[in-house]
Amino acid sequence: MTSISPDTRPLRTADLGTLVIMSWSRETPDGDVPFLLACSLGDGEGGPEAVPDAVERLLRHSGIPVGDGVLDATRVTGLPVTLLVVPGAAALTMRGVNAQFVPTPEWRKAVDERGYACLIFATRPWPGGEPGDGEAVAAFANDEATLSGAAQVILPVRSLRS
Repeated sequence: MTSISPDTRPLRTADLGTLVIMSWSRETPDGDVPFLLACSLGDGEGGPEAVPDAVERLLRHSGIPVGDGVLDATRVTGLPVTLLVVPGAAALTMRGVNAQFVPTPEWRKAVDERGYACLIFATRPWPGGEPGDGEAVAAFANDEATLSGAAQVILPVRSLRS
């Protein structure tokens, strides 16, 4: 009997559904740290059940480990994931995804100071409806069920040069 490895199946972005990016910063003893949460709303063709597999395939296709701790992309060359920040907007780009978002002013200030953002890309879909307040986002992003199956990446920030 022949089986197909999950890594050889085609990437079906339709199973991802709506991808949302949320930005926030958190005060630490070393100053403000900028964070990004990327997750699906679970509204893709396969429904919420298809999201974890679809997101994991997307991440692995981009060379990002899932559930294996933090990848410091500031020390890795050739990773096909970029975070572009321009005045009033930002974009997370990887194979199959170009997600644009409007960051908070606090996040932008922290990114400008640090030169990177900490990305949490959840394989778990958002638990229902549109993401709302910061407390709900923080609770989801810090939940063990979210973190254990998420990719965590320290992404260097790129900007347009004038």
